[in-house]
Amino acid sequence: MFIRGRRIGSLLLAALLIASALSGCGRSERAEGGTGLLHNDEFVFTASGEFRPFSYLNDDLTMSGFDVEVGNAIAAELGVEPVAKRMKMVGLVEGVKNGRADAAVASLTINDLRAQHVLFSTPYYYSGPQIFTRPDSPIQTTDDLKGKEVAVAKGTSYLDIAKRYTGNVKTYDSDITALQALADGRHDAVITDFVTGRTTIQEGFAVEERQLIERSEQAVVVPMDNPVLLKRINEALENLRQDGTLKKISEEYFGEDITTKPEAAETE
Repeated sequence: MFIRGRRIGSLLLAALLIASALSGCGRSERAEGGTGLLHNDEFVFTASGEFRPFSYLNDDLTMSGFDVEVGNAIAAELGVEPVAKRMKMVGLVEGVKNGRADAAVASLTINDLRAQHVLFSTPYYYSGPQIFTRPDSPIQTTDDLKGKEVAVAKGTSYLDIAKRYTGNVKTYDSDITALQALADGRHDAVITDFVTGRTTIQEGFAVEERQLIERSEQAVVVPMDNPVLLKRINEALENLRQDGTLKKISEEYFGEDITTKPEAAETE
């Protein structure tokens, strides 16, 4: 019985090793040649669907938004069909690492921590974290955040930024829900992308903008082992910059061009 069990165990181990080897070969082939895509005829990209106006859900559960349109435009440049796949913001990087999508087109800020796990394209837009408060709040700058309760979205770079200025940070599934909670009287401030904050103000949220903390660069994220796809996406983005497509998409959603690098940071 013991010998038979050991033999079965050995066979299972061998099968697992073979499957692992085959899987590794697939990743290597994708990274070293061919299209660099999971499926030759599709560009599968992910976004959260919780970051209006960058990505949000429609009534039929499809996604729209600036990021989604950029993903669609990249697919067109690659000559394949776009497939937008929704994932929670907190799981976007891990999803790309694990091969659940070719890339994330999801307003992910370039930073050193993420760069340890994934590759970044050239920036496709420029933004920055900004403080938002209720109209009657005395908070103006980061100096005023000490000891205050600040809300941010999970899985965003704004969590680490908030922790620089206060030890009292609350998290939400999305920036929109954090801003809604602020407008409803909870928390002292929210730190989020300035475009998102300003958009919610235009939509009637009872919040106001305060200090723009810094500038940031947002990029497409691809797996660490796929430089082939990174090169193709960078070439696609350059074409979209040159022919004005990125600018056109930006102006459609924001009324201004956020795809061109600012000459100087507008921080206080």
